[in-house]
Amino acid sequence: MAELKQKEIVAWHDFVAGSLGGMAQVTVGQPMDTIKTRLQIEGPNGRFAGPMDCFRKTIKNEGFLGLYKGMASPLVGVAAVNALLFAAYSNLKKIQEPYPGGPLTLTQIGIAGAGAGVVNAVLASPVELLKIKMQAQYGAGSTVHYSGPIDCARQLIRDHGIRHGLMRGYWITVVREIPGYAGFYAGFEGMKRYLTPKGENPATYPLGLLSLMASGACGGVSYWFACYPLDMLKSMIQNQNNPPKGAFYIVNAAKQVYREGGIKPFFRGFSPTIIRAVPAAAATFTTYELVMRALSGL
Repeated sequence: MAELKQKEIVAWHDFVAGSLGGMAQVTVGQPMDTIKTRLQIEGPNGRFAGPMDCFRKTIKNEGFLGLYKGMASPLVGVAAVNALLFAAYSNLKKIQEPYPGGPLTLTQIGIAGAGAGVVNAVLASPVELLKIKMQAQYGAGSTVHYSGPIDCARQLIRDHGIRHGLMRGYWITVVREIPGYAGFYAGFEGMKRYLTPKGENPATYPLGLLSLMASGACGGVSYWFACYPLDMLKSMIQNQNNPPKGAFYIVNAAKQVYREGGIKPFFRGFSPTIIRAVPAAAATFTTYELVMRALSGL
């Protein structure tokens, strides 16, 4: 009975810490995410010459708040998304432990991260779809097709149903999350272990704020290096007016991008993504760790 109660407490801690960590990530990272998404979906002959041009034109035409376009969907959904992600990761780590609280290799950490990414995709896919649709609306007035994320979801379901509307791009999200979150958690844990003093247990040693931020930043950068071309394909697929066709739509989308100019188009928007990854992931992990420590002391 006591063990069951302890599990419920830990699950509750994961939910709260994951939710707050996700909110910190969205708040810090949204402006660069908007630039990244717009560069990804514009194509080779788009309206932006590069990240700085996109930044300038967005502020000029939409004001500073234009950089926060599409923020409502992830800010509302991120509580569930990150809570599910961190809870799944925590449980997948426990399954692999040689004994309760036993050490894991970085490979096992990566496996737990990859599995958590698969679980996470079921919520991340629709949340990111709505975000991308809102970010793709450049300007105001007649160019705005959706008044907000709820209107966007309503129109997508009305026109295409749930599977091809709201859940469009689910499988490419799954494919992205496997290497992405393997890198995310392995990068975070690897840096955390590196920064932990010799002789101390990395799982229990309370790292300082700067060390936590450095570990989080390493996790964020590792995520994008592991999966960026897949994210680029996901943005393109989810922003299409009509659902993708055929069982091999991911392969077909990759071929289409490759025909534009080889490997280079797969990395459109990469520089603002890496710039964003450092503070956003640092905020995520630092918030998560500090909240978990605070809750554990209750």
